[in-house]
Amino acid sequence: MASYLESVFGLHGRTAMVTGGSSGIGRAMAVALGRAGARVVLVARRPGLMAEVIEELRGFGAEGHAIPGDLADRAGVSLVVEQTLQRHGAPDILVNSAAVNRRPPLGELTEDDWDVTMAANLTAPFLLGQAFGPRMAERGWGRIINVVSQQAFRAYGNSGAYGASKAGLVGLTRSQAEAWSARGVCCNAIAPGVVHTPLTAPVFADPAIVAKHAARTMIGRNGVPADFGACAVFLAGDAAVAVTGQTLFVDGGYSAS
Repeated sequence: MASYLESVFGLHGRTAMVTGGSSGIGRAMAVALGRAGARVVLVARRPGLMAEVIEELRGFGAEGHAIPGDLADRAGVSLVVEQTLQRHGAPDILVNSAAVNRRPPLGELTEDDWDVTMAANLTAPFLLGQAFGPRMAERGWGRIINVVSQQAFRAYGNSGAYGASKAGLVGLTRSQAEAWSARGVCCNAIAPGVVHTPLTAPVFADPAIVAKHAARTMIGRNGVPADFGACAVFLAGDAAVAVTGQTLFVDGGYSAS
């Protein structure tokens, strides 16, 4: 049994880049991928938090590296790509989890809010995919996992820029799948429900809102980052060899109720 599980879920010899891997869902995915055997390259803005994740990975006997970068800046994305190729080569697995979540009412949404949100949430995954997707295809194997949102599919309060960026990322996922799946690169999205992370701290500051969202799920609770680790391992490995162009809802039944 152990050899079979290793053959479909093991990631030994693979390199996984995880943007936003210093906290929240990205951190949980990064640690899970490392525990499954991948060498993990973290991309985030805060070196101190990335150092914590690398230390956690080491505790599991996994290898971690950090590349600081601001993915809302095109020059920052280019630098991340350059440093990644120089230090580690093109990754086998790309997880786009970094995001900006500015959510003023739509009538108060500024052009800067829009531009920064689109740059970090949609343009950066596009640019990283353009840099690494063709290289994965040349090798005949690769995985791209884009973290999207319920707001890509339904309107939430004040989700104008964030929801639009995540809807675009769902579409980008399908385009990446169409472009590269025939050459072994499976591209999928994961759609969380309402998850307690630093990004959603303002939402979880209101107990009434927290309870309302929990009641809508089928499992009776809101999400936590640990819900996503094994899902990333599944989509990153050979178990998902025929899964591509899909959005996996990891939301406790929130979207089905």
